[in-house]
Order: sequence, then structure tokens, then C-alpha cells
Amino acid sequence: MSLVDLIAQADERGLAASGLACLDRCLPLLGGDDELLRPLWARLADGSGWAAELSRAREALGSAEPADEAARLARRMLRSAPAERTADAVRPWADACSVASLRVHRLLDPATDDGPDPGDADGLAAGRAGDPADLPPLVAAELRRQAAVLELLAGHGAQGLRRALEVSVEGRRVLRAVVSRRARSAAEPGA
Repeated sequence: MSLVDLIAQADERGLAASGLACLDRCLPLLGGDDELLRPLWARLADGSGWAAELSRAREALGSAEPADEAARLARRMLRSAPAERTADAVRPWADACSVASLRVHRLLDPATDDGPDPGDADGLAAGRAGDPADLPPLVAAELRRQAAVLELLAGHGAQGLRRALEVSVEGRRVLRAVVSRRARSAAEPGA
């Protein structure tokens, strides 16, 4: 099933987990502590509201606009998260987070050039619709992680949250390594 279909069929918890997982994987770009979003995951698990925890996460990261495009996309995911966690409120957010996270991964993928994100010409729409053939490796892996999170929640409900968080943590480690590698390359003389 395509990612677009999985998002269309997901319930409120699956949608919230999907958006939160995308944001969680992009956290290294914002300089946030790995535990920053853990209270939001806890609220998904117990089914309670997350407005207070969402506000705390936003405050912890401050309001400065990052200069880097990938970091701006990640910050927008956090800023646009709905305080009310209903399916109608989180569905557009989860969808936007999916696209933003894929764009972040495309911008950082070492297999792509360092030019600006060409928008839809980068194959993201086709990948989300089920044709990932033209996606660079980092983006294809992110697409698989997004689908895995939605499938875990669809198949296991609240019990799938622990595994969804593990998928997210794995993706965060990968992105942190990519960001670190790029920073080292940029700092090298003659780079």
C-alpha cells in the first residue's frame, strides 16, 4: 500500500504518531535533546491530550528561524503541530510532515547534489504514491520508515507505539550521522 493510502486510512493515533515520528527523526537539525519529544510519545500511549507538552517542546527550541532550509522544514513541522489531536486536525499535519521529512532527507542525501530542492520534480510525489524507484537512498529509507510507522499503528494500535518509536530513533541516528558528516566536510580546509 502506498504512503498516501496509509495516511488516508490511518486513525487519529496513527496520524499523530506518523507526524511525530517524522519530526522526531528530524530533531538533530534543530539541536534538540533526543528526549525532547518523549512526553508527546507518552501522551499518544496513554491517549491523553498533548497540548502542554507540545508547547514545552516549542519553547525548548526557541523561536529563532534557522538559516538552513532543512532545519526550517523541521521547525515548521513542530510549529504546525495541532494542539487538538483529532483525526481531522492531525491528518493534514501528518501529510505535511511526511512531505517535509522526505524533503529534508532529499536535501541531506549525499547521493543528490547540494542544489535547492526542485519540489515535485524530485520524485517525492511518485514515491509517496508507491513508486520509489527514482528516490535517492536516504529518501527511500525515510519513505520506508514512514510506511512502517503507519503500518505498525494500523496493525497493533497503541501496542505498536513502542516499535514506531524504535523506528523513529533509528532514523534519527541515521540523520544525525548524515548531519555530522556534512558538518565535518564543510569544516575541512578547501571544502
